[in-house]
Amino acid sequence: MKGLLEIYNTLLNAYGQRHWWPAKTPFEMMLGAILTQNTTWMNVEKAIRNFGELLSPEFISSISNDELAQLIRPSGYYNQKAIKLKAFTQWFERYSYDVEKAIQMNGQFLRTELLAVKGVGCETADSILLYALNKPFFVVDTYTKRILYRLGYDLPNTYDGLRLKIEESIPSDIYLYGEFHALFVEHGKRHCKKTPSCQACPVDAVCKKRIFV
Repeated sequence: MKGLLEIYNTLLNAYGQRHWWPAKTPFEMMLGAILTQNTTWMNVEKAIRNFGELLSPEFISSISNDELAQLIRPSGYYNQKAIKLKAFTQWFERYSYDVEKAIQMNGQFLRTELLAVKGVGCETADSILLYALNKPFFVVDTYTKRILYRLGYDLPNTYDGLRLKIEESIPSDIYLYGEFHALFVEHGKRHCKKTPSCQACPVDAVCKKRIFV
């Protein structure tokens, strides 16, 4: 996928550093990666605030599913997400709830483990790996696919196919992966929406303007 670094630099110049993922702790980041499924980040923040000073894997493990569901109610699908968070904290317990212990493990090994956790798909797993566990896995989301397609790239049919194509095309760097993903999100919100807003788009000069059917 030629030209991706040029796209990155153009978006970076347009929007600046995004400093994503917004979280006080790695565990808060991991929690947010699950809560953000099928909702807006504003709703995730509301749910996280409900925990107050109690936000920890130990606390989540100690309360009932119903209690947890009420805390995360603002994020939507709260009953299902409560089950997912319980399953995730059960996985995290393998590492004594210690991020540093998890970081010591091989990235692909961790990815395989995470994908076996109920409710954790590829995008969620890669978000956790990249932003909390410092493993170089590029996060592919709806914005990524939409923007690259409209720019004229022919995309693989699978999540991992596209992830690997991107990773082959840019340096393997945690900071770069994180910023690029966040810049795709920002660009998708400002310009490359479902109905695109092309006026003043920073990549308009190189965009093929292919629209999803």
